[in-house]
Amino acid sequence: MQQKQINQLKKIYKAKRQEILKRLDDFKKVWAKSDEEIFSELCFCILTPQSKAKVCDSIINNLKKNRLLFKGNVKKIRPFLKKARFYKNKSRYLVECRNFFKNNGRLCMKNRLVNKDILSTREWLVGNIKGIGYKEASHFLRNIGLGDNLAILDIHILRNLKKFGVIKELPKTLTKRLYLETEHKLKKFCQKVKIPPSHLDLLFWSTETGEIFK
Repeated sequence: MQQKQINQLKKIYKAKRQEILKRLDDFKKVWAKSDEEIFSELCFCILTPQSKAKVCDSIINNLKKNRLLFKGNVKKIRPFLKKARFYKNKSRYLVECRNFFKNNGRLCMKNRLVNKDILSTREWLVGNIKGIGYKEASHFLRNIGLGDNLAILDIHILRNLKKFGVIKELPKTLTKRLYLETEHKLKKFCQKVKIPPSHLDLLFWSTETGEIFK
């Protein structure tokens, strides 16, 4: 049965591969954009835990439109976040994140991210940015074109890993040890099915949601 499912997965991948490549190319282009755009992606990922990606994307766009993402205080930002879970905490995280990356009044993202290898960068983000765990850090790095070999272990991905026998059960919580162990298992599965981790993430996401988003 599992081999039949794998064959079906490869068939779907073949049909969606070009669309996936285009989306990953879009992510890589983000790195060439401004520090403000890279900060926007980090804010998007701070909002995503237990919230829908499209809702979070809309929140970020509304904050930009109202000139609050880069300058607004917690009180002004908070009402825009009400459709996201834990919006009171997350509004504070956005402002604290902005202050962390500011240097002489300007956002300084790229210089703070390029000095380390990708795994060290992820550890640094998890250790320094409130609201960012391994999933969110991996998501952010992928979205700015730096995380091709990282696993974004959200519920969509975990359900599919269970379906294909990569993990035995859905974890209730993902500690650092369990996250890294599951990421390793995902990479081994990727080698088996000959689908890169970043491709598999978007493939699983699209089979769960019907679209390739971010």
